[in-house]
Amino acid sequence: MSNVKLAVIYYSATGTNYQLAEWAKEGAESAGAEVKLFKIQELAPQTAIDANPAWKAHVESTENITVVQLTDLEWADAIIFSVPTRFGNVAAPFKQFLDMTGGLWFKGKLMNKVISGMTSAQNPHGGQEATLLSLYTSMYHWGAIVAAPGYTDPSLFQAGGNPYGVSVTVDQNGKIQEDVQQAVMHQAKRTVQIATWVTQGLQLE
Repeated sequence: MSNVKLAVIYYSATGTNYQLAEWAKEGAESAGAEVKLFKIQELAPQTAIDANPAWKAHVESTENITVVQLTDLEWADAIIFSVPTRFGNVAAPFKQFLDMTGGLWFKGKLMNKVISGMTSAQNPHGGQEATLLSLYTSMYHWGAIVAAPGYTDPSLFQAGGNPYGVSVTVDQNGKIQEDVQQAVMHQAKRTVQIATWVTQGLQLE
C-alpha cells in the first residue's frame, strides 16, 4: 500500500481531535501513505479562547500546524476528518470550511476521494454517531467514497464499537475515556487500503 496521498484534517479546541489526527497520521504512514496533517482555521474570537486556559494552551501549542486550503483537498486521494460534536453535528469552523468547497465540487474535483471520519463529545450519547453521519452526508454530495471502519478489527470493540468512525468521550479534565489509539490507526490503515484500490482502479481506466 503505497503512493496514496492522504490528508488528515482536524478541528480541535482543546486537543482531543488533534490527538486523534496524530494517531491517524501515524497509522496511515505505517501503511505507506504520503500523509499531510492540517488544521481547520479557528473562527472563535480571541476573547473566547483566552477565557478557556485549555483552549488557549492548545491553540498556542499547535501554531505550527498548517491551516488547510482547498488546494489540499485536490492534492489528496484520501481524507480523514476529525472534528468534535456540536449538537449532533460538526463544529462551526469545520462546517464553514465544507461550505467553501462548492467550487471544487462543481468542477468534479472531489469525486472519488476516499473519506473517513472521527469525532468526540463529552458523553457517550452526546451525538457522535449523528455527527459522523452528518459529515458523510456531505461526502455523498461530493461523490466521495466513505471508508467507515465498521467492525473490521477487534480494536474497534475496545474503542467503543462505533461502526461509522472512532468516537471518544472526554471528561471534564479533557482526558479521553476510551482506549482508541489502535482503533484510530486501524481506521487510518483501512482508509489507505481502500484508497489504494480506488487509485489503482482509476489508473487502469
